[in-house]
Amino acid sequence: MIGYVTLGTNDLQHGAKFYDAIAAEMGVGRMMDFDSFIAWGETGGAPGVALTKPFDGNTASVGNGVMVALEAKDKDQVKRIYDIALAHGGTCEGAPGPRGEGFYAGYFRDPDGNKLNAFVMG
Repeated sequence: MIGYVTLGTNDLQHGAKFYDAIAAEMGVGRMMDFDSFIAWGETGGAPGVALTKPFDGNTASVGNGVMVALEAKDKDQVKRIYDIALAHGGTCEGAPGPRGEGFYAGYFRDPDGNKLNAFVMG
């Protein structure tokens, strides 16, 4: 049902480095690249993630309670994505580990403060 998720940024080029690194680990690249908007994923594939400067010209802000979950292949990839996020300006919101039965995830924020996680079921 979800086509893509868009997150706001105040520094598109800085944020792009963060998402380029995570996308590379997940085997995808940029599918759209404009002066104020970049999207990562596969055209016609699974939902993608986009980063944009707000259309209204105001400062981007973080939504309280909003999070984007990135589905990993396995627990090792969860850890790699989490480590990549922190190495590229992200901050920890919960180290990778089990979160209840059958769910394994690591939580982090991007350089603009948007919350994400990498997870695997099973």
